[in-house]
Amino acid sequence: MAQGDKSETGSLASLISSQDPQKVQALTRNMSAALVESQKLLTSMMGNQPDGMAQPRDHPLAIGSGNALARVGQSVAAHPERLMSANLGLLQGYMSLWQDMVSGSAASEGRDRRFSDPEWSENPAFQFMRRSYELNTSWLMSLVEQADELGERDKRKAKFLTQQTIDAFAPTNFFATNPAALRAMIESGGTSVVEGLKQAREDLTRGGKGKLAISQTDETPFKVGENVATAPGKVVFRNNLIELIQYSPTTETVHAVPLLIFPPWINKFYILDLREENSMIRWLVNKGLTVLVVSWRSADVATKDYTWEDYAREGTLTAVEQALEATGAKEINTIGYCIGGTLLSGVLAHMAKNGDDRIRSATFFASQSDFQDAGDLMVFTDADAVSEITRIIDDNDGIMPGEIMGETFNWMRPVDLVWRYVVDNYMMGKKPKPFDLLYWNADQTNIPGKVHLAYLKELYGHNALSRGEFKLFGETVSLNDVTIPITVQASRDDHICPYDSVYRTAQTYGGPVRFVLSGSGHIAGVVNHPDANKYQHWLNDGELPGDAHAWLDGAEELPGSWWPSWWIWLQPLSGRKVKAREPEDCGLGDAPGHYVTARMKDIAEYTARGEPFAVPAPKPVAEPKPAPKPKAKPAPKAKAAAETVAKPKATKSAAKPKTASKAKKPVAKKSTKKPAAKKKT
Repeated sequence: MAQGDKSETGSLASLISSQDPQKVQALTRNMSAALVESQKLLTSMMGNQPDGMAQPRDHPLAIGSGNALARVGQSVAAHPERLMSANLGLLQGYMSLWQDMVSGSAASEGRDRRFSDPEWSENPAFQFMRRSYELNTSWLMSLVEQADELGERDKRKAKFLTQQTIDAFAPTNFFATNPAALRAMIESGGTSVVEGLKQAREDLTRGGKGKLAISQTDETPFKVGENVATAPGKVVFRNNLIELIQYSPTTETVHAVPLLIFPPWINKFYILDLREENSMIRWLVNKGLTVLVVSWRSADVATKDYTWEDYAREGTLTAVEQALEATGAKEINTIGYCIGGTLLSGVLAHMAKNGDDRIRSATFFASQSDFQDAGDLMVFTDADAVSEITRIIDDNDGIMPGEIMGETFNWMRPVDLVWRYVVDNYMMGKKPKPFDLLYWNADQTNIPGKVHLAYLKELYGHNALSRGEFKLFGETVSLNDVTIPITVQASRDDHICPYDSVYRTAQTYGGPVRFVLSGSGHIAGVVNHPDANKYQHWLNDGELPGDAHAWLDGAEELPGSWWPSWWIWLQPLSGRKVKAREPEDCGLGDAPGHYVTARMKDIAEYTARGEPFAVPAPKPVAEPKPAPKPKAKPAPKAKAAAETVAKPKATKSAAKPKTASKAKKPVAKKSTKKPAAKKKT
């Protein structure tokens, strides 16, 4: 039963009063079983405590805490009048609450899914609890808001951590004050409590070392390559860092200019190919594009010492080179998603500086290159947080563990991604349902420590790329040198890459830039198939004004996905139609490749043995049989000596799998084109 559904027996009070002796006996029996189960859970926790619970400082909230809250306390102590004002406001709020209780109008008018159970609006006791929680929330946050002495970073961190405290102490997170959990216990005769404790113990065992790994979904029905990431194609290149996947065409002709996608390496690329009905990759292929995607290797002993420049060289530049070789094209359009777009931006600036014009256009999905005000993730980028993250990387032999990265993103939205599952799984005894998006979310990846620290220090910390101070391959690069056509997409409710921050990124490039804003968040705002008829998007064909809010004021809101309007922009940049290109069988396997199949537990097992994640050896591919020789004709005597025979052009041997342990040093290719006009739309 969903939290908020009302039982057929009516209110919680009437449900309790309707219990007959047989039901009470079943409840008593199950509560005894729950007591036994809770003792097992406690034993499991205590048995793992020395290894796991001795390191609470590795929790994302501990990493991000620093001294911000202590500074708030110092501010309150130095200005007691602020505390008095806040307390007076709290007192007035409680007086108003008591008046409402007496008059029978204490129900809260605010919309909050946590309080959707009817008891919160109909039961006076629960009405009082909710209103008290809301009053205390406002009081606590006001103390932070009034701490004017705090710098911008400290205040951001203090507000973030205060909100975490507020969310944690919501009455819905406690069994005795959650009417939905109490109703489930009574209706199930206590079975829900027993099942919830069992699930908590299973998650504790799954997490290992005393760590509770909260289950968000049932992962058992899913397998990469079988029912997720199923678009057909071939791996056409592999090195230590990437696999390059080329997808099979679905049309007889394709546009001459291929499309190369650089997804983030913090997660895996198949968010763009989750199911057939919402796959962006399939949608693009069906538009008549030759689509290639980079699949990043999750960091292990083979790549743990890689740097940002290694990712630029062996990832971005090598992928461009190999994609052009695989397709026979001279130019390519590109997409950069999240941090994959940040890397692409720097490489584009380097290419522009050296006259390399192989990339015709770029589209950025929810990607930042300006980090002046980059949202809540900045909580984890100040000196205190970076120091803690550096310690974690050192403790893990140079790797930023994917589990901690996953927890960090979950705790950025704790109501939806943490406490919701604590309530549903452990208090109400619900089994998590299969959900492919949450399966992908849990399929985490490791990051080389040097790459992660460069991202935090140079980009988030110093905003070097936007300021024109970032160095790549020994050269300082400027985004203003990038003059190719660009589309920058942002999502209005994105908590990871806020749309106003992405908008500032759009203003850093030197050529024609198109900005589009979509509804929803970091994932659903990007991956919104037109057939779903969901959300909306905004377009503004004028010049980019000074800030995102001014742009939005002049924008037109349109229903549905932003993909079709993007295709109107991308199609002319994709060139004329040519015969469809089938991906070459290079002996490296079918899409989605091998790197994407590496789960965290698999990498951990190999790492424990000091070995890299095992990838199958390339399979030899048989040479194509030569065509039968035509019967020789007698050569004309008079012309035999004068005629010459042209040498056939060299062709790639299908018997040689395309792998490379180390990519070539990037070679700048001088442009023969005139730079595009600096026009922003």
